[in-house]
This record gives sequence, structure tokens and C-alpha cells, in this order.
Amino acid sequence: MTISTEALEMATRVEAFVREQIFPYEQDPRRDHHGAPTDALVMEMRELARAAGVLTPHIRPDGSHFNQRETAVILIKSGLTPLGMLACNTQAPDEGNMYLIGKVGSPDLKERFLTPLVSGQARSAFFMTEPAELNGAGADPSMMITTCRKDGNHWVINGKKCFITGAEGAKVGIVMAKSEDPDSHGGACMFLVDLPDPAIQITGVPNTIDSSMPGSHAEISIDNLRVPADQMLGDAGEGFKYAQIRLSPARLSHCMRWLGGCIRAQEIAVDYANRRMAFGKPLIDHEGVGFMLAENMIDLKQCELMIDWCAGVLDTGSLGTVESSMTKVAVSEALMRVADKCVQVMGGTGVTDKTIVETMFREIRAFRIYDGPTEVHKWSLAKKLRRDWKAEQ
Repeated sequence: MTISTEALEMATRVEAFVREQIFPYEQDPRRDHHGAPTDALVMEMRELARAAGVLTPHIRPDGSHFNQRETAVILIKSGLTPLGMLACNTQAPDEGNMYLIGKVGSPDLKERFLTPLVSGQARSAFFMTEPAELNGAGADPSMMITTCRKDGNHWVINGKKCFITGAEGAKVGIVMAKSEDPDSHGGACMFLVDLPDPAIQITGVPNTIDSSMPGSHAEISIDNLRVPADQMLGDAGEGFKYAQIRLSPARLSHCMRWLGGCIRAQEIAVDYANRRMAFGKPLIDHEGVGFMLAENMIDLKQCELMIDWCAGVLDTGSLGTVESSMTKVAVSEALMRVADKCVQVMGGTGVTDKTIVETMFREIRAFRIYDGPTEVHKWSLAKKLRRDWKAEQ
């Protein structure tokens, strides 16, 4: 199966837009105290993207999505700088939330909550992860301790959340909670909510190693949040199933975007190594440096091929749970190697904020944990190996 001309043309337009109009914003001082771009900066860039016809480029004007393989070529280009994905409205968690609402939401919910996200007028947050000190849900969503109970034609939600990306300033929320209702007891439910809401309070915003996401990664308290029953996303007790619909594509789109960022870091490091003289010749002519960049070239191509392979599996209609775990591990670990070598090649310059190389190193280090740490995915894959072995005996 080939990638459509339409998708390739959109990817070309996105790349030109990001390189020509967004790269200059990398040194823009409009950042919050956590180092993330302000919403004012994001919205300014989105107006440029709208004018260039590359806002939310993975979704066509009629609301249909490019398939996963086509989405990959587009999102990689939008990720050439962390600001690119924000400008083009392809960033997490919004891209994954748009995908989920589009798959599960009713027509009314799509009109109310999806439309402002697709148009780039609003940001969203996905309220799932919970504090470790409460033994709440993290990589294991079955540990969910946030509860929801039915009360007439509403549901009442109580609990605490943490690492909720983009919560500050978000207009749309997807809240995940464990049902106490007899008809769906113990099952997970998802609710779409308007933000801000007085029942959802930000109790803290920790400084984290990454800094590319507006709204950072907030700690949240949910106290007697009343949500109309018709704002439930899908059916009661089916939240874990819906989470699986979202998780594999979301893991993969993370890989797409950060591959774009590391392609850019490699470009910067190669340019530096060709211009910087040391010990009588350009750095790239020293094998210790040239070999690192050559290894990066290999890793980047392997990442591209893994993403394309996994995307092809998802395009068959499969949930791609195993394939997305394999790809998340392979790509995140390879990109960590790439980012680390780019910093190393550039020496002192590599650890400064003069280029995005230092930014990419921090972002990729966090990516190895977000959407499932490497070890959790390996553990899951090992369980599959054992199941398959038992089935063959």
C-alpha cells in the first residue's frame, strides 16, 4: 500500500511552513516559568498555520482522518521543532484526544467538544494518571482510585490526578474514573467536561525535565464533580476498552513527532561538526565524531521504518497493542541515543539553549517514561512470549 499524493503534498507543505515560519520562534522569550510556550505564543503560531492551510493537517476539512501511515509522514514534519507540533495542532494530548472523541463520541459530543479542538481554538487534557503516594493508576490503569457514582441523571466524580499534561489553560477535559454504580461496578468510565470547572482544582504544577507543553503536567484534585450522564464518552464500565483505542495510536504519534525533533537535532549536529574545526580538521573528519553521526543516521532510519510498520498494522483495523509496544520501546530508546550523541558532538554548545538539541535531549528522556515506561512495555511483551509458548505446548 502506498501513501497518497494528498498526504505527501500535505507533509511537504507542513515541512515548508515549520522550517520557514516556525523555526524563527525557537528563541522567542514568551515562555512560562516552567519554560513552556505561553498560550499567546501558541495561538499566534496557529493563526500562521491556519493561513498556510496546515492547521490540524492530519484531519481533512470534511473531518476524515488520514490513515496512520499517512499521518506519520505529516506528524514527523510537524515535529521538526517542538513548536511545530503546537503551531500545527498535532501535539499531545490533543491529537490523541481528538482521535478518541472522533472514534467514540456521539454526534452531539463531537460538535461540542471535538470541533473547538480540531479548529485549534482550544486545548485539552486527559485526566488518567494518579499520585504514586496514593498507590493510584499510572502505567497500570487498573489501579484507578478516582471514583464515579450515578446520581439521578448525573455522575459524581471524586479523586486526585497527577501529571495531567496541559491542564492549565485547557478548555476540554476527558476524565477517567472507576464506577461505583452497581450496573458497571469496578469498570472505568470516561467523561467529557468543560474546563475550567470549580470542582477540578489544580493543586500544584511540578517542574519537570521537559518543557515543550503549555500547561505543563499538573496535580489535580476532583471534588464532587457533577457531570451530566449524556457527557459520558461511550458506555459505562467500558473506559479501559476505549483507552486501548486511544493508546496505541497515541504512543505511535509520540514516536512520529519526536522522530521529527531528532531529525532536526541531527541536522544541527551535522552542520556543527562540518563547520567546527579542532585539531587541524573539521570535527566530522574525526572518526569518533563522524561515527556517532553515522550511527544516528542508522537509528533514525530504523525509527522511521518501525513507525511505518506499526502504522500499517493499525491501518488494518488491529488495535496493534503488541506492535505499538515494540515500536514505543525501539523508537524511544533509539531517539535517546540520537539526542545524546547530538549533544556530545556539539560539546559545550550542545548543553546550551542556543539550539533545540538540548531541548530534544530533555524531551526524549521524558518520552521514555510517558505513554508507558520502556520496562512496562518489555514486561508486557515478555508476557506475550510466555502466553505464546504455553499455547504451543
